[in-house]
Amino acid sequence: MKATIKTQGQQFTVSEGDILKVSRLRDSEEGSSIDINEVLMIHDSEAPKIGTPLVEGAKVTVKVLENKLDKKLTVFKKKRRQGYKRKRGHRQSLSVIKVESITA
Repeated sequence: MKATIKTQGQQFTVSEGDILKVSRLRDSEEGSSIDINEVLMIHDSEAPKIGTPLVEGAKVTVKVLENKLDKKLTVFKKKRRQGYKRKRGHRQSLSVIKVESITA
């Protein structure tokens, strides 16, 4: 069974046992389980169920494996012949989650 979910402003197509990196889930601790109720589509052996915009009564249960920071991105700005240079870095907060169950 597969499901398309919406979390943290992004859409993912998942099945049971998948491991994903998503933007940090607020108020989540490592090892906790979270229910995601924003299910856009469920596809099993029968015909797919497409929500308008969400599938009624469907949810995906995920387990938070880890909260961490992503690799560092370097932001470098320069204007030639002006002596203007700026170098900044950014690390995005991530949650690593595992899909435990999909219920329709």
